[in-house]
Amino acid sequence: MASAIVSWVWRERFWFPDNVTWADLESGVDYPQAGHLLYALPLALVLFILRLLFERLVAKPCANILHIQTGERRRAQPNPLLEKVFKSKTSPDHSHLEQLATELKWEVRRVQRWFRLRRDQNRPTTETKFCESMWRFTFYGGIFVYTVYYMWDSPWMWNTRHCWTNYPFQPMIQGQYIHYFAEFAFYWSLMFSQFIDIKRKDFLIMFIHHFATLLLITFSYGNNMLRAGALVMCVHDASDIFLEAAKLANYAKYQRLCDILFVLFTLVFFITRLIIFPFWVIHSVLIESWEIVGPYQAWWLLNSLLLVLQVLHIYWFYLITRIAVKSIFKGRVSKDDRSDIESSSEDEEINSNCNKKSV
Repeated sequence: MASAIVSWVWRERFWFPDNVTWADLESGVDYPQAGHLLYALPLALVLFILRLLFERLVAKPCANILHIQTGERRRAQPNPLLEKVFKSKTSPDHSHLEQLATELKWEVRRVQRWFRLRRDQNRPTTETKFCESMWRFTFYGGIFVYTVYYMWDSPWMWNTRHCWTNYPFQPMIQGQYIHYFAEFAFYWSLMFSQFIDIKRKDFLIMFIHHFATLLLITFSYGNNMLRAGALVMCVHDASDIFLEAAKLANYAKYQRLCDILFVLFTLVFFITRLIIFPFWVIHSVLIESWEIVGPYQAWWLLNSLLLVLQVLHIYWFYLITRIAVKSIFKGRVSKDDRSDIESSSEDEEINSNCNKKSV
């Protein structure tokens, strides 16, 4: 049964154009092998541990230097009945509150206050958010610089038609291998940590985004679309750097710097994800590859996933525009429309990780 499933998933007619087989890519030339991606799973665990060490040994000392407080909050007094209700419903309606107040012989306002304090206990502190953003900023900045460095002399960075020259028989260079495995491991680590990180309103959307990213990395690596895949990841990383930098400035209460970085983020996001990505990268994968290679089964799936990402980009840019409009009228970047769940502050910090990217 297992062998039949494996054979179905890795059938050649799905992954490659006609007359290309797996054996053709095992000829001694350094071509990508789909099985190599399994090595990224333990690397994802290493990245997750590295993140914990980075936040503890680097990010927290930086937060202390910038006088970012841990923000200790008042804790709700222990109450088994209210705690049981809280696990199923964090914000009961008024009738439910009255019922609980009657059972406990409390005033309704006291029950309301208990739920407010209990929700606040689950909200991450500014220090926690600062550490998370600093880790992401460090990764995005480092991988973007590395990607531009190794691709700078590559003809396919400047002329996307080279992405399909002699495809799929394009030997893999070391820079592509390192880039792909770093991104693949990072997104697997995000999939792990998403369930313990700051929980946001768009949890499901980000889960879909991470899942689509991992699928795209897997497919593009498995059928040797490394050139186009590297371009996609590079385009996405560019704006994430400015987003995380803006959040860091906001948490440190450098509001003017935050506003400047947010404007830069908005411009870079628009240029990279709404212009370069659809009209340069997707155009290459959709049109140029059709002209040079021709469509095949995996080709349709890859283009579908890229179009899904583009839809998400449009949605995120809508949210970013709302924030930008508010900042114009209020004089500063205000509440993020993707802010933390149960946030009670009307002037919440920027907590969006609009990122993302994917291959």
